[in-house]
Amino acid sequence: MTIELDGVWRIDLVTHADERGAFSETFRRSWLPETAAPMIQSNLSHSREGVVRGMHFHRAQADYWVVLEGRAFIALLDLRVGSPTQRVLETFTVDTAEARRGIYIPPGVAHGFCALTDVSLQYMVDAYYTGDDEHGFAWDDPEARVPWPVERPVVSARDAAAPRLVDVRGEAPLYGGARANPSVPVDPSGPQP
Repeated sequence: MTIELDGVWRIDLVTHADERGAFSETFRRSWLPETAAPMIQSNLSHSREGVVRGMHFHRAQADYWVVLEGRAFIALLDLRVGSPTQRVLETFTVDTAEARRGIYIPPGVAHGFCALTDVSLQYMVDAYYTGDDEHGFAWDDPEARVPWPVERPVVSARDAAAPRLVDVRGEAPLYGGARANPSVPVDPSGPQP
């Protein structure tokens, strides 16, 4: 599995199994880009089969995800203005029965997942949670064209009430870290997801 979105990194985790069970190293600072800020908070999310979480993004915060258990369909959409992969959508499935993977998601890349089975997702972030850098758009936004593998997912009240992508595009950061000017529309002739 190759991820084409600029700045998104996939880390293949090694599992050592024996008669006792298994051991996997899930994070090393050296696995992330040299320019990445250190991860300072770790969170654990449990989702039941059929749950969709997303689509969320941050202007300043990066995420590092590891699906610890289960099978998850993951969607990433590059919202960064000026990115070489701006408005490109990538989807893939992580199945821990096959392999574990870490995924580094830089600021401005919208992310979401669907639990194809019960899923435990550990995610680390490079900023303490305050709620100030939490942004998102509707999980089923037609412009994003995410091919979710469920027809009637379970979603949170926050995700169910999320605005359309067109209404939050100005909240996305510029490629390289600065915030986009919300009064300047994104060029609709740019790459499409």
